[in-house]
Amino acid sequence: MAQFLINARDKAGALSVRMENRPAHLEWAKEYADRILMGGPVLAEDGETFAGSTFVVEFDTLADAKAWAQADPYARAGLFETVEIRPFKWLLGGGKPD
Repeated sequence: MAQFLINARDKAGALSVRMENRPAHLEWAKEYADRILMGGPVLAEDGETFAGSTFVVEFDTLADAKAWAQADPYARAGLFETVEIRPFKWLLGGGKPD
């Protein structure tokens, strides 16, 4: 399977949209834990405020990765200002830090 990097950035002032949809987003992501190599929220410069989401995922094709990202409850709720999906090759790092 190929790896893909998904970088999504929230619309300005959309924290309420993120928080309202967070439980559904987390449940959705858990369903695909076998395809998610890394994922988590992107934070603003203050290190606390949510500003987006990033995933490294495995799918057969770029089209499959795009379809998966479009099914994210956050995406369906219109949270994101931008979404970038690119083929990715994990080169360094052992995975999730302790």
